[in-house]
Amino acid sequence: MEVRSCRVTISDMDGVAHTVEVTAATLFEAVALGLKQLQGNEWVAGIGRPGDAVIISVKSIPVEHRVRINEFTKWLERSPTNPAETLRKQKVREILGLPAAENLERKSQTKGGPAKLLGVIPSP
Repeated sequence: MEVRSCRVTISDMDGVAHTVEVTAATLFEAVALGLKQLQGNEWVAGIGRPGDAVIISVKSIPVEHRVRINEFTKWLERSPTNPAETLRKQKVREILGLPAAENLERKSQTKGGPAKLLGVIPSP
């Protein structure tokens, strides 16, 4: 079962909402982890009563990627290998305000090529 990052919010007997972040594989696991983290906390006054509602917000787990600009421009310059990649490259060019692939090929033959179009200064 896939593990997910969740925000668990529980209101105490004074009506104050408390939120914690947990990583859980199921909804009830998230509830249990949230209760465990909040119970006994000096700022939380009485939680876990039968009528208390628990709100669970499932988030996507953040993923960090690192891409070098030269790898990015090489990918953008390469011919697409399938229709999906063609669409992805068109969208990226549109976002950056770059000409379409056929125009890019013509302009890459000018001094500076695609790196100049992207505003990237080539290293010596």
